[in-house]
Amino acid sequence: MKKSSRHEIEKVNERDRLYVGIDLGDRWGHYCIQNSEGETVESGKTKMTADALTKHFPGGQPMRIAIETGTQSNWVRSHLAALGHEVIVANARELQAITRSDRKSDPEDARKLAMYVRIDPRILHPIQHRSMEVQQDLAIIKARDGLVRVRTVLINAARGLAKTCGHRLPSCASAYFASRCRTTLPRALEASVGKLLDEIDHLTQQISKLDCEVRTLAAERYPETARLTQVPGVGPITALTYVLTIEDPGRFPKSRTMASFLGLRPRQSQSGQRDPQLGITKAGNRHLRWLLVECAHVLMSRRSPDNRLKRWGLRLCERGGKNAKKKAVAAVARKLSVLLHRLWISGQPYDPFYGSSAAGQSAA
Repeated sequence: MKKSSRHEIEKVNERDRLYVGIDLGDRWGHYCIQNSEGETVESGKTKMTADALTKHFPGGQPMRIAIETGTQSNWVRSHLAALGHEVIVANARELQAITRSDRKSDPEDARKLAMYVRIDPRILHPIQHRSMEVQQDLAIIKARDGLVRVRTVLINAARGLAKTCGHRLPSCASAYFASRCRTTLPRALEASVGKLLDEIDHLTQQISKLDCEVRTLAAERYPETARLTQVPGVGPITALTYVLTIEDPGRFPKSRTMASFLGLRPRQSQSGQRDPQLGITKAGNRHLRWLLVECAHVLMSRRSPDNRLKRWGLRLCERGGKNAKKKAVAAVARKLSVLLHRLWISGQPYDPFYGSSAAGQSAA
């Protein structure tokens, strides 16, 4: 009897493979299972729990499963992958046929995901999720960001309430707002604004504790962040957020691709002779992109030490125009994203005048 070749065995296995699309919801998820011929084998909905997913998609027969990015996509991917399935996480931003469809529904979205993953997974523009361990570490930074936002809302509320009563609270840093305002707060506002100051003081203490946790976490578990903090304007929070968001710098063959990954690349809409200048794409992680923009502001400030990147950004500001400073900050943030990746993978110390001659530095 003639033995089957490896290619023939793979074709047989591919013919028996099942393709699944799952539209993830808050409590329920709709799914559609298709065979290699595109026929729907089973469809329905399942609870968004680990036991329910194991029941509907057991590990006995490996499947190729497509899900969209979302709040629950990370743990769902990890759980299904542990069962032996091939899980592909689709970039919802790129799936216009699903997000802008005139017949959008959960069962229809699941059917399209199953069809796309069966035809060619590249249609889904797959993304790579970070590990659950890294996700838990990143939750510390996100929790801190949430507390900072709440504190800002309370500070604005306190200022607004005091102003309606004819009193203006002093200007100061957020960390010292509660203690400084208490010394000038009228007794008539203690029952209202005073309560807000108590909450602001409590939030400031919690934020300070999380700052200590971030510094400890960066020093003990992510020592590579020390290379990134060499750049002026980049602190431990930005460095740790950068490392946790990227997780594996080796998956980017070139450092220049970091600008596109973080949404700092200008959008394009070229057609014929028409090629307008557009803003950045704003794709990728919004929080990290905001941190890089803040770092760019600090790097271009007067108190920042002189370096080549700062000079380049200030030259962009000198071009003038309505949004010259705004464009320059975005451009510096884009350069920062590339520079931090390069420092990470190379392990070299930061050179503030890399590529500049000594004569050019002294002349400047």
